[in-house]
Amino acid sequence: MISAVDFTLKPEIADLRDRVAEFIRSECIPLEANPDNYDEHENIRPEILSGIRKQAQKVGLWAPQIPKEFGGMGLSMTGQAVIYEEAAYSIFGALALNCAAPDDGNMRLLSMVGTDYQKKRWLQPIVDGAVNSSFVMTEPHPGAGSDPAGMMLTKAEKSGKKWIITGKKWFITGAGAAQHFMVIARTSDDARKGLSCFLFDKDQPGWRISRRIPIMGPEEHGGHCELEFSGLEVSEEDVLMAIGDGLKATQIRLGPARLTHCMRWIGMSRRAMDIAAEYVRERKSFGTSLSEHEGVQWMLGEAAMNIHVSKLTTMYAAWKLDQNDKARKEISMAKVQVAETLNSVIDTCIQLCGAKGYSKDTLLEWMYRYARQAKLVDGASEVHKMVLSKIYMNEGQDFWKWKIQN
Repeated sequence: MISAVDFTLKPEIADLRDRVAEFIRSECIPLEANPDNYDEHENIRPEILSGIRKQAQKVGLWAPQIPKEFGGMGLSMTGQAVIYEEAAYSIFGALALNCAAPDDGNMRLLSMVGTDYQKKRWLQPIVDGAVNSSFVMTEPHPGAGSDPAGMMLTKAEKSGKKWIITGKKWFITGAGAAQHFMVIARTSDDARKGLSCFLFDKDQPGWRISRRIPIMGPEEHGGHCELEFSGLEVSEEDVLMAIGDGLKATQIRLGPARLTHCMRWIGMSRRAMDIAAEYVRERKSFGTSLSEHEGVQWMLGEAAMNIHVSKLTTMYAAWKLDQNDKARKEISMAKVQVAETLNSVIDTCIQLCGAKGYSKDTLLEWMYRYARQAKLVDGASEVHKMVLSKIYMNEGQDFWKWKIQN
């Protein structure tokens, strides 16, 4: 049954949002101002993160996306949209609540399709915050990028009761800090059933990290790495789903993962706006505060409008997922809309703050470098626009039709 679209919040979600907001402001934001709390890659030091994670667990603000039986909060996608946004008001917030990428998407996938053994062995330690994880798919040229089904070169070949994996991967987020991995490899030449997903542990032989790739922005823990597989052995019980279901597993993971990126990016956009708003209220120019200048008002108004459109687009896609709809076009639209908004909003806020915005006296320059990846990760904006074009050409005017409530 399709429920009506309703953008009002249930009282329990509103209360939870307020609790998260208070936690973020009291526990996370104060940590941002101290340079000693950052590691060499400009993210929160693991020992500092461990402390605020314990606090989050203590007050029941932990793993919003995971069912309660595993220790999470068991929220719907629309509930997650509210909480993720509020968590990401701090650059450390999503990590504190254990809803940051790549663990977020990996936990979600394992909780949805893992066997009982796989949930106990591979999922539960990530939920508990005992280990980090990584999703291993992208390859260097001429291997898989935006077209994994057609271009995957990493192979998994059967040998007795084991699968032997060989190949190369790159830009694997979080690999340097991960203990648990899931890797996509080719097991046949079938166009739709040629890929499979395998689970493995950092300490297994037959693979290595060849380098940590330097990037422009601040990095997730574990960075973005190149991996080489030279005979990694994986048992049959560590095949996620069935042999040939690798593309399906990828699609199950990446759809919601793209949307949770959007949720977090909205929170960051809101934070950037508050930094700029505080500055233009206080800064005087030509006899009045900057906030009273018409040009400044145009810039703030457009940015605020774009954030609101992003919220609506994201919440609608979340609602569609809650209706058991794949929401393919809605997620693609949200991914493009929010990624573009994040970049434009932060750029606007730096402009409004002038030299202070460009300096490290505010978080804006950190956000600016971090935000550029938004238009690339989990499908470049252009790829999502191609998807939308194909859907439109197939659906025509039905592209914009509302579904009728049952």
